[in-house]
Amino acid sequence: MKPIPLQLVTVCLENGRQGIFVGLPLVGEHVAEEDGQIEDIWFSDIREVPAHMDLAELMRLIQSQLCRCRSVAQ
Repeated sequence: MKPIPLQLVTVCLENGRQGIFVGLPLVGEHVAEEDGQIEDIWFSDIREVPAHMDLAELMRLIQSQLCRCRSVAQ
């Protein structure tokens, strides 16, 4: 099975709630500090996915969503 690179992003709210988001790596270990500054954060709508979906299928779904968002944002 081919490994899939993943990165966790933890968001902490002022009210103490936390969320952990899984996605494709955005910031690597060897990224200069000025190249990793956050410009904007947005959240998609909540989407239900099949319970039997494996990680590779989920990552393909996320990648397709990112491609659609980039084409709309430009």
